[in-house]
Amino acid sequence: MPVNSPRAHARYPYQPVLLKEYGSLVSPKPVTQRDDHPVNVEIHPALLRERFYPRSRQTVRPAREFAAETLHAWGVTCRRDDVLLCVSELATNALLHGVPPGRGYRLRMLRYDGMVRVEVADSGGGRPRVGRRDPGAEGGRGLLLVAAVADRWGTLARVPGKVVWCEFGLGPGAAGGPAHGL
Repeated sequence: MPVNSPRAHARYPYQPVLLKEYGSLVSPKPVTQRDDHPVNVEIHPALLRERFYPRSRQTVRPAREFAAETLHAWGVTCRRDDVLLCVSELATNALLHGVPPGRGYRLRMLRYDGMVRVEVADSGGGRPRVGRRDPGAEGGRGLLLVAAVADRWGTLARVPGKVVWCEFGLGPGAAGGPAHGL
């Protein structure tokens, strides 16, 4: 059976994987190249870029550079420094508290509906929390910074490990506004 025949496509139905947690709507019916209807006219899918890093403290700088390149590629100039600060903090926290030996972490960046979301996934246990820290301590302020700078942040469970995320609104008049304006 030829690959481009309708029967071949019927065996592999495509269903969009657009999650409500990313601000996108879930399509009520499959959308394929063979539909006569306009494709995704009411859905604006997220722009997504991700990269995996091994367990090494030297990877925080490349992760930050990747985030800067991503923001530049998306044309996002507002809140750039806030995003890069949070990428550094979340990557450092993953390395210090969440990445077991021989493993790594994944940095994922999403852009949708006037928002940039940063996610750092690791395979370590536990749930990070903003706690009270000794004012004289050298460390322990990473999530305090993320909570202060980002519009929202949180954690998601995954197997194995967790995802720590934060979001930044770009605003309607900001450079790099909604993703569908690209």
